[in-house]
Parts: sequence; C-alpha cells; structure tokens
Amino acid sequence: MLTWDDFNSEEKQKTPEAEPAKAQVAMQQTAVVEEDAVTLATKPSVSTGSINDVSEALDNLDIEKGLEELEGASSRVDVDQKQMINCRADVNQLVPFKYDWAWQKYLDGSANHWMPQEINMTADVALWKDPNGLTEDERRIVMRNLGFFSTADSLVANNIVLSLYRHITNPECRQYLLRQALEEAIHTHAYQYVIESLGMDEGEIFNMYKEIPSVARKAAWALPFTESLADQNFKTGSLEDDKTLLRNLIAFYCVLEGIFFYCGFTQILSMGNRNKMTGTAEQFQYILRDESMHVNFGIDMINQIKLENPQLWDEAMQAEARNMILQGTQLEIEYAHDTMPGGILGMNAESMSDYLKFIANRRLTQIGLEEEFPNATNPFPWMSEIMDLRKEKNFFETRVIEYQTGGALSWD
Repeated sequence: MLTWDDFNSEEKQKTPEAEPAKAQVAMQQTAVVEEDAVTLATKPSVSTGSINDVSEALDNLDIEKGLEELEGASSRVDVDQKQMINCRADVNQLVPFKYDWAWQKYLDGSANHWMPQEINMTADVALWKDPNGLTEDERRIVMRNLGFFSTADSLVANNIVLSLYRHITNPECRQYLLRQALEEAIHTHAYQYVIESLGMDEGEIFNMYKEIPSVARKAAWALPFTESLADQNFKTGSLEDDKTLLRNLIAFYCVLEGIFFYCGFTQILSMGNRNKMTGTAEQFQYILRDESMHVNFGIDMINQIKLENPQLWDEAMQAEARNMILQGTQLEIEYAHDTMPGGILGMNAESMSDYLKFIANRRLTQIGLEEEFPNATNPFPWMSEIMDLRKEKNFFETRVIEYQTGGALSWD
C-alpha cells in the first residue's frame, strides 16, 4: 500500500535529478537578461534627437503661412464684415453674430433633439403583420414613402456636407448646417428603424429611388444641383457661380424639402390621425418638425443672399426660380397619383394636387415671387394645425410636445 512516507521518499529521490535542470534554466535566463542589458546600452537613443527635431520645427513655425488661405484671419472680425457668401472675414470666428436668427435656429434644433429608438413601434409591428390590418393601398403608401424618404434625407445630407457647407461663409449659418446634417442622419436612421421593425425587404425599400419611376424622377431632378457644387474646382465669386449656388439653395430648401416631402408627410400623418401606424406617424411628426425649421432656415439664407447680392436676383433668375418650384410641384403631383390611384385616408390625388399648389404658392411668396395658383386653398386644415409653428399641439397625444433635451421643446 502506498503511504505518505513512500510519496515523500519518491520526491526526495527525484529532487537531486531536477536540480541540474533548474540550474541550467537559471543560467539561460541570466544570459538573456545580460544580453538585453548590453543591447539597450549599445542601441542608439532616438528620444533626444526627436525632441530636438520637434523643438526646431516649432521654432521655425511660420504663423502667417498657416493663415494664408484665411483672408482677414490676421485681424479680429467686425460684424459688418460678415456676409452669407464670398466673405473675406475669418469664418472660424463665430462671434460677434450677424444673423441672430441662424444661431437661434441652431439652439432650437439642439433643444429638440430626439432619437428614433425612443418611439414604441409595437403597435405598428402587430398591425403590419396582421394580414387584415391594412389595405393594399395603405401598405403601398407606407412602403413608397419609406422608399423615397430614406433616400431623400441622404441626398440632403450629402448636399450639405459635400457641396453647400464650404460655400457658405457665415459661421453661425455653418453652425446650423452642421446641426441640420446631424438631423438628416437621424431621419435616415428613423426610416431604417421603421423598415427593420416592420421586417420589410430592405433592398426593395432602399432601391426604390432607382426602381420606382415616381420616386426616381424626384431624386434625378435634385442630384444635378449637388453635382454642380461638388466639383472641387467650383468657387463662388462670379455672377454665374453665385447664381449656381443660389439655384442649389432653391432646389433643396424650396423644392426638395419644401415640396417633395409634403405628399408623404400628409399621407403618413393622416394614417396616424386614424390610429394606424402610430409609431411610424410619430417618427414622421418629429421629422416634420425638424424639416419645417430646415425650410425656414434655407429660405432665410436665400433672402439674405438676395439682399446682400441684388445683382443675382435679376429677371432671368426669378423666372428660373419660379420654374424650378413649378417643376417640383408637378413631380410631387405625379407622386401623389402613383401612391394614391384611388381615394384613401380621406384624400385622393386631386385633393393632394390642390394642397401641393397651395404649398407651391407659399414657397413662391416666401422668396418674393407672385403666386402661380391664386385660387389654391388648403384641403387639409388639420395639416395647417401641425405646420403652424406658433402652436404646440400634441397631435397624436404622444411625447412630441413633452419631450425635450437641454431646453424647452417647441415648434418654433
């Protein structure tokens, strides 16, 4: 029988044999340490040289050369030097403000911050999955609008980042443009969140701007205006180039965001008003609040540019601006016929056409042009209640009015 004494005896017998091996390992480790010490001692140091190089580079730093591209940057900015475009003052000096309205819109937009996943989509998912929950016409409206808007807000964001921002030379307006770009990203996130929540075919929805004619025509109309400014060789400063920038502003603020969005907004909000797809409608209500401010900001920029550069707003430019707004109106009327081949949700293509003409008149007069449709009226008075920026109406009895971040939320 094996006992603890036997175990100890075996260990004692093994110990003498193990000692040489341990000694050999210890000698090898000592040799490695000594080798490392020699290597470190003989290796040339780069630390002192690097510090000297850094110091020499900073001693030779030419401040004037670093500011060559910022004309006027060597002096403090006077408010009278600020301009919307072609400004020679330092665009990095935010204050003093010249356009208080731009800064206020930035503050309002920041206070109204929201995120899509905060909105409960449970009821929408149940309704969408119920074979009898929605009619085919209602489903078409939801899918078409998600297909258009998921692309449209990306187009607007790309226009800001790739084209518009570098040509607007007022820092407080640039500050709002950055806020708007963030909001466009949030809107695209919202559409993706709805699409994912409802289990839709993402490829089908996100490719509608290429595959559905009424969606594709609107996207195709807007893209050339971005491309003209995205050219790295494009610069404002001449009459024609400044007009090109003005066309871009009219295209995106008066037409794309100011007209192209309104058929879809009305359709989705009408569904929410009938207690259908209320989560999706709430997403769109938040988006509508943001887009209303975008349109107002863009129109303020257009009018300020006209005021500072009256030579741009000649008869030819006025005629072109009118034509652009009317083209956008016609494209949106086509979209209404495509999405509503029959009556639905208390509206039809004809009543939507009347509404879009009413909106077109509003866009024309906002930039100083005469109405095109003098007898146009608003067939959807409930939309006016939502769009009235001086009212705080909790339309779906959700959190749109109650929600706030960093300040009191309002529709201003």
